[in-house]
Amino acid sequence: QVQLVESGGGLVQPGGSLRLSCVVSGTMFGIDAMGWYRQAPGKQRELVAHITSGGRTNYADSVKGRFTISRDNAKKTVYLQMTSVKPEDTAVYYCHSLLSNKWGQGTQVTVSS
Repeated sequence: QVQLVESGGGLVQPGGSLRLSCVVSGTMFGIDAMGWYRQAPGKQRELVAHITSGGRTNYADSVKGRFTISRDNAKKTVYLQMTSVKPEDTAVYYCHSLLSNKWGQGTQVTVSS
């Protein structure tokens, strides 16, 4: 059974940093493409960043230069390093496995002073 468990969310001040983690089990993580998505209240879920099994990345324009997605295949974990955060980054952040089309439960990120 595929499971994705996110952690690392919380309250952060504008301009601050946060690192999200997503531990994956039950899938062939090494060949899986992974994504981070977010959903703000009243808005649709949107792609934030994506990483292929080979390590190629792409980002939403709104986070380019501020967020970095990475993966550790040995730990079956995908990360989202968030820097220079803005209030508009406030959302529930979800990780997604392309191979299994499964989602984690989400972790809340709130950017506020």
